[in-house]
Amino acid sequence: MLPYSVQEGLAGFRRARFSVVASTATMAVALVLIGMFVIVAYQAQSVSVWLRQRVGELELFLDKTDEKMATALHARAATYPGVLTATYISPEEAEAIFRQEFGEDAEVFFGEQFLPASIKVRVESEYANADSLAILAAEFGTWNRVDEVIFNQPLLMKVQQNLRLITMLGFSLGILVIFASTFLVANTIRLTIYARRLLIRSMKLVGATDAFVRRPFVVEGIAQGILAGLIASLVLAGLYTMMRNYIPQMSVISFWKGIFVGATVIAIGVVLGWLGSHFAVRRFIRRVYLH
Repeated sequence: MLPYSVQEGLAGFRRARFSVVASTATMAVALVLIGMFVIVAYQAQSVSVWLRQRVGELELFLDKTDEKMATALHARAATYPGVLTATYISPEEAEAIFRQEFGEDAEVFFGEQFLPASIKVRVESEYANADSLAILAAEFGTWNRVDEVIFNQPLLMKVQQNLRLITMLGFSLGILVIFASTFLVANTIRLTIYARRLLIRSMKLVGATDAFVRRPFVVEGIAQGILAGLIASLVLAGLYTMMRNYIPQMSVISFWKGIFVGATVIAIGVVLGWLGSHFAVRRFIRRVYLH
């Protein structure tokens, strides 16, 4: 029974080439849209992590201390839980940064050295939020020789609000793309099966059960989903390569992540093909009149 269903399902590729090409192409376009959304969402997540880490920086200003004590504080901060990197900025380096940012106007401030040494701390992504940074700032503030700990809390909170808004909009857009793609595929497969309604009626007339009639169409839908998934994976790989050429700053998707995305796209294609063909042929079987 199963070999017959597979054989008949694959034979549908030869019997109705135009409808098969149309439904497969439609499914491939839908999968490309879904895949592009996944890639964009991945890039947006990488950018949000990078942005939160840049905004969520702590700077520990040191009281008058010697080089040895400053080095010890730097080493302690670098190994503190939640800290990604720690950079020591000497008074001389702070002066050079100040001159670079303020240009000639900076000269009026340099009658004597007034910029303290500091340690700039960048935290890991899971700590890059206002609450965690406030806790870390309070902890660093208790250290000996640490005069003040600052971070831009208003800017960080604003960035977090904007990121939440973008995430909600992106999630809503993703749901819309998935629903639109499913609707598009289901309607195309429904039209394909409608073109073979006479074949369904003939099979019913000779006594075929609903399951027997449905099975070859489901196999054909799954085969179309696999083919559409392969096509969509190749298109997505090409589009990603083009995007990387134009935007080198994009996060690199590793080989195995690329394989995972491709396999996921093919799996979604199989699900779309199975669901579309299953429900479409079941609907037509119920509407077939034998008299």
